[in-house]
Amino acid sequence: MRKAWIATAAGTGAALAFVMLLVVGVYVVAGNLVNGVTSGSRGLAKGAVPAAYQQLVQRWGNLCPALTPALLAAQLYQESGWNPTVVSPADARGIAQFIPSTWATHGIDGNGDGKRDIWNPDDAIPSAASYDCELAKYVKDVPGNTSDNMLAAYNAGAYRVIRAGGVPAISETRNYVERIRSLEKSFAAPVTRIDPTRQAAGAIAFAQSKLGTPYLWGGTGTAGQGGRFDCSGLTQAAYGKVGVTLPRVANDQYNAGPHPSRDQLLPGDLVFFSDNLTDSRAIRHVGIYVGGGYMIDAPRTGAVIRFDPVDTPDYFGATRVTEDGAKALPTNV
Repeated sequence: MRKAWIATAAGTGAALAFVMLLVVGVYVVAGNLVNGVTSGSRGLAKGAVPAAYQQLVQRWGNLCPALTPALLAAQLYQESGWNPTVVSPADARGIAQFIPSTWATHGIDGNGDGKRDIWNPDDAIPSAASYDCELAKYVKDVPGNTSDNMLAAYNAGAYRVIRAGGVPAISETRNYVERIRSLEKSFAAPVTRIDPTRQAAGAIAFAQSKLGTPYLWGGTGTAGQGGRFDCSGLTQAAYGKVGVTLPRVANDQYNAGPHPSRDQLLPGDLVFFSDNLTDSRAIRHVGIYVGGGYMIDAPRTGAVIRFDPVDTPDYFGATRVTEDGAKALPTNV
């Protein structure tokens, strides 16, 4: 249980003034100092890939130059949300969403047990990487970015990419490529500091305006709920106020952008907490960082929206929400 660090109304007012001054100062300075994200990292962000699959993704994501672990992770997340038992309406199966006919020709025995099992991530993840790299060879002479063309071929077929001379003018395919390339930034370990986003201050202002509001499990701030929130309902509403649509639950909100380290936190970053520090799918709490080691959050039943410290043993990590990252998130995970 998190303990409130403000005991009285007078204390709340004083703390609010102090922290909001800190927010403004940190945010302005950060905007002047930090550099942009550099793409191309071949490492994975902390906990972004469930621990059960991390080694597989790291190993097979380096199978060919057109693929990276983060790109493979983004593709798998887009395809299945890491669910190894899902079946799509088109009969695509498992964590990599192979159609049985495609699996019959491109599935491999990734774990060397003598079987090619479409439902087993130990086979399906290596097969997805192998198929990606095979497609990359098919489209290597096509104009444009080879990784983009590879993803387009995964979605629409290599022949269509070759015939179109690049990503074909098919809305589903173009959206597929764009979403995965945006999601790639969420799964990659940043190699440099990350720019603050222009929406951060507005999200903080919204959360600040809700201080003192009673917590409601499942609350999204509707009139019927008395304007009350749970933790992810608050963060969703805060970023919704500035035009960024986040998923409903905290463990999906973690994938809405790149992940700054603890010493690179800026006001507006989402901060996450979990009892399993190796798996973002186990995240159970989220707040909005305001600077000085504190966040605004909706902590639990019986409490109110308040300031809480972020440096606790269950601190998982942070996300710098971006418009592209949020738009890329699948709606079916």
